[in-house]
Amino acid sequence: RAHRLMQRLSSSLLDAVSTGSSASARSVSSAGASTSGSGTMSLFTWHSTRPHMLGNCSLRLVPWSTAQPVPQHQHTSLQLIRGFAVQPAKGGWGNRPPVSLQGLIITMMVGAAGIAAMKSYRDEKLQQVMTQSQQVVGKASVGGPFQLIDYDGKPFTDKDLRGEFALLYFGFTNCPDICPEELEKVAESIDMVKSKTGVAVVPVFISVDPERDTPARVKAYVKEFHKDMLGLTGDLEAVKRTSKAYRVYYSKTGEENSKDYLVDHSIIHYLVDPDGEFVTFFAKSYTSEQISASIAEHVDTWRSSHPSYHAGQAVPVQPLVAPK
Repeated sequence: RAHRLMQRLSSSLLDAVSTGSSASARSVSSAGASTSGSGTMSLFTWHSTRPHMLGNCSLRLVPWSTAQPVPQHQHTSLQLIRGFAVQPAKGGWGNRPPVSLQGLIITMMVGAAGIAAMKSYRDEKLQQVMTQSQQVVGKASVGGPFQLIDYDGKPFTDKDLRGEFALLYFGFTNCPDICPEELEKVAESIDMVKSKTGVAVVPVFISVDPERDTPARVKAYVKEFHKDMLGLTGDLEAVKRTSKAYRVYYSKTGEENSKDYLVDHSIIHYLVDPDGEFVTFFAKSYTSEQISASIAEHVDTWRSSHPSYHAGQAVPVQPLVAPK
């Protein structure tokens, strides 16, 4: 049966490559082993699963001048098991894998470094855009009025923050790692600002997951980071309006209609002055030392134009060191 199949394949191949010219006759022969050389082209190779039979078989196109008839006794009956596979060309991959483990690891490391560099570049560009906006327009169009509820279930608006600097951060209580790290950074920053300037900056956590973050849950969460930290939540629309005002992106990730989900969101801290106006922001790349130095600088600037603000508590402020 294999021999008849090979004959049918030979006829089909001749029909496919024939140009109709009797002067360019071709011969397809079967042999026990594939050979390569001038004027030959290996088309198909397959393997037999029987150890006592010939290991492979090739179909070749050879020029008429070099074609030799194959004796009948050399024909080998093979059982076709797995179909055909193209025989690897000389100098190709052969049996070697196209990608080594070492190459794969290097590629992953280069990719990770590229992603980190891209995030750092994005943060720097965002900071530059915000600074330019403040210089050209006078202030960036970030922030504004909001109406939420605090962790005691009482109404809380932007007016309740007037009179002191406030540092706002948007997140959710089920955040596994980023939010805890950033809130610890907030706690360290405001403590350093107070030791430098005597001014108690108000740390504020605003939930972007109001479906799960009840006032009681938010209260228990924020008190793990700082005794003075405020926690705000609200209904879906109120949280959406507040997030939009501060240009905060957030989106659920995971299966729909599932209670076990995460929230992808912006990782940015917003500094608001005693008049409730947006001052600047700090991306994830900032350290607590850099954040505190920047806030202390803004406190000093505010005092210069508001002499009664925490009078007698001013201290020298070190210049801000930009993040690398």
